[in-house]
Amino acid sequence: MKKYIAFLRGINVGNIRIKMPDLKAAFEKMGFQNVATYLQTGNVVFESEKNISEMKTILEKGLSETFHYQAFVLLYAYDILEEIVNKYPFEQEENYHAYVIFVEGNAIFEELVNISHGIEEEISKGNSVLYWKVAKGESLNTPFAKITAKAKYKSGLTVRNINTLEKMLE
Repeated sequence: MKKYIAFLRGINVGNIRIKMPDLKAAFEKMGFQNVATYLQTGNVVFESEKNISEMKTILEKGLSETFHYQAFVLLYAYDILEEIVNKYPFEQEENYHAYVIFVEGNAIFEELVNISHGIEEEISKGNSVLYWKVAKGESLNTPFAKITAKAKYKSGLTVRNINTLEKMLE
């Protein structure tokens, strides 16, 4: 059994409301084990013997059918998440959010990397993720935030605070 992390994109914002006990039950019904959820934003740690592409198909179909919305799931092996968190390149400061932007698909990732070079914000390229340090209260207002909020990126990325990721690894 291998441990994985699933990040669900876009739940508990807008009209898509899913209670974490219901999400946990859905994962278990789909055959995943040792399921734990974190916060209300669709962070799930679980175990499986399946490969990532097979799990992604099962989860997106099962969650879409169970909760009646278009599910988008980004999956990572637990040890990969640990590596991502450990490589956060910026100093963590009280008045700033420390974010990791998880990006699915090399084309979108490279596009965002190229865009980030022209923006005067603290953004750094990682292994299929972008690290982002932004002043508290500005997470939706910066030029990069406005770019990542565009509809074309909706299914291909999700943002998580480094503190949440660290708790998931405990």
